[in-house]
Amino acid sequence: MKIVKKISLKVIANEVGVSAATVSLVLNGKNKNGRVSKEVSRKILEKAAELNYVPNSLAKGLKMGNSKSIGLIVADISNVFFGTLALHIQNFAEKEGYTVIIGNTNEELTEMHKMITFFNARQVDGLIITPAEGGELIIQSLVDNKIPLVLVDRSFPELNAASVLIDNYDICYSSTKQLIDQGCKNPAFISYKQDQFHTNERKRGFVEALKELGLYNEGNIKEVSYHNLSEDVDNVIAQLMKQRNKVDGIFFATNSISIAGIRSLFKHGVMVQKDIQVMCFDESEAIVLFPFRIPYIKQPVEEMAKTALTMLIDQIEKRESTIRTSLIRAELIK
Repeated sequence: MKIVKKISLKVIANEVGVSAATVSLVLNGKNKNGRVSKEVSRKILEKAAELNYVPNSLAKGLKMGNSKSIGLIVADISNVFFGTLALHIQNFAEKEGYTVIIGNTNEELTEMHKMITFFNARQVDGLIITPAEGGELIIQSLVDNKIPLVLVDRSFPELNAASVLIDNYDICYSSTKQLIDQGCKNPAFISYKQDQFHTNERKRGFVEALKELGLYNEGNIKEVSYHNLSEDVDNVIAQLMKQRNKVDGIFFATNSISIAGIRSLFKHGVMVQKDIQVMCFDESEAIVLFPFRIPYIKQPVEEMAKTALTMLIDQIEKRESTIRTSLIRAELIK
């Protein structure tokens, strides 16, 4: 691939024999009053084309007080939820004239800090973030510095930061009731080993539904590591299968845990939806490949993306002064 050398206004000016200010006037379309003659304007335009001049839109934007760019930081771009979220945000942003730069943290706080530092250096106009565990101080710093910001999928309720969330508690509460209606009397819940608001709300919905029905068993709440997912899930499934009080249902708290969990159930010879009922949070393309029906909670990803972007642009363009949380309803697909 041929590398195109970046050409400055000064180079064009030297070639034509005029000032850089004159070149800027012509190339930026500001020579409306004929301050530069048609002949000189023609020479400048021809020379710019000959040298393959590409305007520095970032520098131009910064002079105008904005870069027309947005930093998007997601937790795991390989996860279909975050990949789809990023796609929708990028599509909506392009319609509004913004470019999206995407960063991935792999659920690491240090990576989140690194990406924010990078985006600030690039002078993006605002940030959309799915924060890593323990990111409260970093987010608070952004809020204190009045950087346009929207948290999506996750939040820190104690912070005054705009956020777009789903009703994690409500949907998990009602979905657990549905699992019981399917005949489960001793269901388990498997989630990530992390102290995040959205994770805690999903677990709270599950626990409260079972407590109301007198079916809660603390030993059926299991946690697995994000960075050691397959092995941890396999160990947890093995533990649940060996319990004296047989587990007859499992609620997987994320799509990645769901796939690992169903794979492990197959490995242990468990007939899914026969020997044990399974419910998943979030859909996955793999679900449709299974020869059985799996109820799953569908997140309105497109709506979340559009809402987050709209809230951020409102902040950037100072159309919205009130920091708010948008709570969007998810749906159980049976």
